[in-house]
Amino acid sequence: MSQDKRQQILCGMEGQPDPQHRPAALDELELASRRRPKRGAATVVLIVGAGPAGLAAAAQLGRRGISTLVLERGESVATSWRGRYDRLRLNTSRWTSSLPHARYPKAAGVFPSRDCVVDHLEDYAARNSIEVRFGTIVERVDRDDQHWTLTTSAEQVTAGQLIIATGHQHTPFIPAWPGHEQFTGRLLHSAEYRNALEFRGRDVLVVGPGCSGMEIAYDLAEDGASRVRLAIRTQPNIILRQAGPVPGDVPATLMYRLPPQIGDRQTRLIRRLTIGDLRALGLVPPKEGIMSRSHREGKAPAILDKPVIDAIKQRRIEIVAAVDSFDTTGVLLADRRRLEPHAVIAATGYTTGLEPLVGHLGVLDQRGVPLIHGGPAAAPGLRFIGYQPRPAQIGYVGAEATRAARQIKNELKKATTR
Repeated sequence: MSQDKRQQILCGMEGQPDPQHRPAALDELELASRRRPKRGAATVVLIVGAGPAGLAAAAQLGRRGISTLVLERGESVATSWRGRYDRLRLNTSRWTSSLPHARYPKAAGVFPSRDCVVDHLEDYAARNSIEVRFGTIVERVDRDDQHWTLTTSAEQVTAGQLIIATGHQHTPFIPAWPGHEQFTGRLLHSAEYRNALEFRGRDVLVVGPGCSGMEIAYDLAEDGASRVRLAIRTQPNIILRQAGPVPGDVPATLMYRLPPQIGDRQTRLIRRLTIGDLRALGLVPPKEGIMSRSHREGKAPAILDKPVIDAIKQRRIEIVAAVDSFDTTGVLLADRRRLEPHAVIAATGYTTGLEPLVGHLGVLDQRGVPLIHGGPAAAPGLRFIGYQPRPAQIGYVGAEATRAARQIKNELKKATTR
């Protein structure tokens, strides 16, 4: 059986569809189909990015009879998701991680895999007849009196409305550590990591204690790396993916609606009861709680499975100080300890990569994040969605897309009645 066929069966995409996979009631689908703009209609809204946010925006606009064109740099939808590491599963449950009017099949499990997410997005694009122009890199965005003009790798395109949905995890970021260019071992970003196969029998240093960093460290420890260490500069907030019968994202999503201080107290208690005290192993609960840090920096906590915590307790994953610098054969840590790993995997995050596109428009903050995002217009006819990290991210960007589609429809209606 081919790998593709096996994955279709695992994700419930082969044979008769699961009844719960229906995206909406039949009459609702028929109504949406009647509203959907015809092929060849003049593009009203341009969308940059064919990931979850861009696809959700196109579908929600289509349901309102508004024609869209999605510009995607890759050769398929879900380009970024296809490049994630093999072990990846969503940190949030399938019930909170689907796009509007769609569901994962039961076969996807509670926490869908990377490949199940890709199937979900492919199926969503096909069922909503979303028009995507692949292999198109958007290089710059400009505005005249009436339209947004996008300079792309192929041509210039214009429209009155523009949604940028390239995501907050767009461009891999590796710090400019002194001496890193002379390091003779392998230095790579976590975006390049697929599995532990090429690191078997090797000494590996993973830098960064977020979800990806800790899961990659566990993957390496499980699948044969001779030694795995995890370098930490900023102590992480940690919660378990599931600590009981209810997935962790369900209460976490509710806590985002509370004042940050209340959410912080609740999540500290949950960490103490479900994870325990890991200070002796190098993991100290930060003074700033999960919700406060999320509101201030837009940083999500490290959401982990219990076996990852067990591997740390068993010292199969060793916690070490932050990376200070490199030399030819080693890494110097902030506590002056020197390591000689064969490879360093930098799970050091991403930037939005928006500066070349819109940096000249005055719509970004100092981190390159849109000043206004989530649905409201950042400038007349310009919106950004998918730039707020939080639990149930895919489901959340669906809500942002719905909000943006409603606002665009209202703007277009007002424009035609003037």
